[in-house]
Order: sequence, then structure tokens, then C-alpha cells
Amino acid sequence: MEPMDTLWLTKPTLAYSDWQAREAAGADRRPFSARSILQHQAMFEHFRRHLLARGASIPSFGTDDIDAFWQTADARSYSQATRVRYVKLLDRLCRHLVFSGVRHDNPAAALLAGERWPDQEPTPQYLDAAQDARLQAFLQAVADDLASLRSRAIVAVFLATGITASEARATRVVDLHLDASPPYLFVPAHGPRDARTVHLPEFAVPLLRAWMARRATLPIEGDLLFTLSPEGRPVTDMSFGRIVAAALEAIGFTGAEPSPRTLRNTFCRRQLLAGLSRETVSRMLGLASQRTCDRIAATIESEDGDQP
Repeated sequence: MEPMDTLWLTKPTLAYSDWQAREAAGADRRPFSARSILQHQAMFEHFRRHLLARGASIPSFGTDDIDAFWQTADARSYSQATRVRYVKLLDRLCRHLVFSGVRHDNPAAALLAGERWPDQEPTPQYLDAAQDARLQAFLQAVADDLASLRSRAIVAVFLATGITASEARATRVVDLHLDASPPYLFVPAHGPRDARTVHLPEFAVPLLRAWMARRATLPIEGDLLFTLSPEGRPVTDMSFGRIVAAALEAIGFTGAEPSPRTLRNTFCRRQLLAGLSRETVSRMLGLASQRTCDRIAATIESEDGDQP
């Protein structure tokens, strides 16, 4: 087996995984949980791919590479908390690499001094019950052309299941079970999220049947549920964002974040309004923590408090 210092040069993903499993720990020196390790590995891999695209590497990246990372499409949408998590991860990684002799400096150290956990989470964006109903009605309109049908089906999946953009990008035809009773979408395990089944509400089923029928007539390579080209390439986050934004604009939504995340929050809120527990809804979202549901529930409690 290659020495660890060499492994960081030749197979950094494997080196990081091995280090996390054997040695990495949080600020209190307690080992990270298995779920946190998976999340950290996904974050590390995302940053490593960014470096690869810039011609940099784990042993050589500098503050300019980190600054460029914040300007990528994904990182620009990060919350302050997510940004802090990345800086802490890079600082922890660089300190280990300096100690191991793989690096000579820690470019994340200065950034860490300037980052602070947010005093409070930003108010989550969502559609209220009336806007939710308007969007559901909008999706029922007949869509004769392929692009419109596909776009409405994409929005319907986000609104009906609460899945993330990355989960939608990976969804396959075989994951959608429209003939089951009740119909459902299977979301495979990925990263820190366990596999789960999400039942489909009635408003989404006819539209998804229409999309599946149209898709079956198209010369699409592969088995992804949604693609924007015959080659079967996954839909990008940017394309998902444009599609969702167009649908929300059509119903007059003026919120600050017309994105798949807003539809995920709307799904969460709809389940809570229906009386499901926060623990149950968190599982439907693939989350181990109830923090997201707590934040959405707070918007409901705030509205209740405004009632006379």
C-alpha cells in the first residue's frame, strides 16, 4: 500500500476517506459520526473537482483557489453556515497535511478567523397555501410541446416530493412507480441520506403519466427520468433553477429565491400543515436532523400567532 503522504498526491479521495475513518475528529476531539463523515467526504470531493478544473491540487491550492470556489454556481448559493462548514473542513484538512509534511502552509487559517456562524438562520422561502394551490393548478394546464411538458413535469416532481436538485438529476425512470397504490417515487441512498419512498399527491400523477408516455417516444440514451438532450446527460442545477423560476413567475411569485429549494420547503410546510410530525417529515426529506422542519414549523407558528 502507498504511504499516506504519497497517497495524498496520487489518490486524494482515497487518502481523505482513509484519514476521516481513522483519525479525523471535531473541535472537541470526538470522532465524527458516520453520517458526518459521508457529508465531509462529499464536500471534499466537490472542492477537489473544483481544484482539478483549475489545474490545482490538494497539496498546492492557495487562497485564490478558495476564493474562486466561492464564485462557482453552487457555492454562490451556500448559506453562511455551509460556508463556515467548508472553511472549517479546509482548515482541518490543511493542518493535517502540514503536520504530515504534504503541505507547507494552511491557506484556510486566515479565512477561518474571519468566518462566523450566523446569529440566526435566514427565513426559509416557501409558497404559502394559496400559492401552492395556484402552482398545482398551473401544472395541470395542457402542454402540447415537449419542452413545456418536460418543464411542468420537473416542477411537479419538486413540488410533489420535496427532493433536492441533485436527487432529481439522478432520478431514473425505474424510480417512478405510477401504477403502485399509492403511486410513489423511490429516492436511492446517496451521501449522508438514506434511501426513502415518497408517495405522490394526486395533482402530480396525471402530469407524470403524460411525461412518461412522451418520453417513451423519444430517442433518449440512458434511463434518467429527465434530460435536456437525446444524449441523456443529466439536467444541470442552472437549468433546474430556470425551469422552476419560470413556473413561479407564471403564478406571480415574487419571493427572493425562486428555486427547487423553495419547492422543497413548500413540500415540507404542506406536510406539517397536514398534521404530520416533524420527525416523519424529516424522514420524507431524507434528513437525519429536524432542524429544517423546525424552521418551517416556526413560519406556521408565526402565522398562527398573528391570527386574532
